[in-house]
Amino acid sequence: MEPTKNPMHITVLSGGVGPERDVSLASGSAVTDALRRNYSVDLVDIDEAKVPSFLDPGKTIIFPVIHGTFGEDGTLQTLLQKQGFSFAGSETKASRLCMDKVRSKQVVKKAGVRVSADCFFTDPSTVVVDDILHTLGPDLVLKPTDQGSSVALYMIAGKEELSAALAQLPSGNWMIEKRVFGREFTVGVLDHMPLGIVEVIPQGGVYDYQRKYTQGSTDYKFPAILPFDLEEELKTKAMDSFVACGCRDFARVDFIVCEDGHSHFLEVNTLPGLTATSLLPKSASCSGYDFPGLAKELVQPAMKRFSKLNLLPAA
Repeated sequence: MEPTKNPMHITVLSGGVGPERDVSLASGSAVTDALRRNYSVDLVDIDEAKVPSFLDPGKTIIFPVIHGTFGEDGTLQTLLQKQGFSFAGSETKASRLCMDKVRSKQVVKKAGVRVSADCFFTDPSTVVVDDILHTLGPDLVLKPTDQGSSVALYMIAGKEELSAALAQLPSGNWMIEKRVFGREFTVGVLDHMPLGIVEVIPQGGVYDYQRKYTQGSTDYKFPAILPFDLEEELKTKAMDSFVACGCRDFARVDFIVCEDGHSHFLEVNTLPGLTATSLLPKSASCSGYDFPGLAKELVQPAMKRFSKLNLLPAA
């Protein structure tokens, strides 16, 4: 006998208008399938930067699964807040902050989380290569400050490579970081509790867009095999970062750990990938959640906010 579904309605928004559209569509489809085990759910493909006019904030909860531009940078959250929707995930301020890799690093650094040195620029022609190399060293990471999924990620070694990369770049929001070599880890956060730690082991050593989404090009260990002290440090720093950035409901926090055992913050993902094989579900599986169970937990805080707003009994 099929279990009775909760009467609350959920609308999953996926797709979007940015370069991560295909990933967002996959996440939206997976989340919708998982949530339909317990709830009435509609999946809506967003192909323009606005909230569909047929959605009613008094009748549905929004689960946005739009990665990167529009969906994760605070724009969608602003529209949802102004229109009175209850929605899953972080609000405008935290979403905008975490999408800005330069500002979010500054915030978590103030909270005592170790970060690598960096510099920000908008016009590549103004970058003085020798000054960058003197300040940050020859091994560098060049990337946009406001894109996810490792879009337009460059690993730089020395003057010639930096000059060549800068010559290819359009104007925009860019950053150059001192490259930190080590093992890459990610920690899921669910309702202010750290989940398990996942080690990411890309072939070739760089977790770029291709290795994120090409099957078999990256290995994962979850739970990661770590000394107890380092495991506790990563979980603590993940929570420190989550709280410092003002996040709510859920997120995923990424780190590099050097050979000396020191962890360095990379970024907070406020709307991480949500297919059954994405990193947040891997992290959650270490804490006993299967994918449908995780999807249910991800939407619970939004359901409570919806109940309170509409004077309904909580789910």
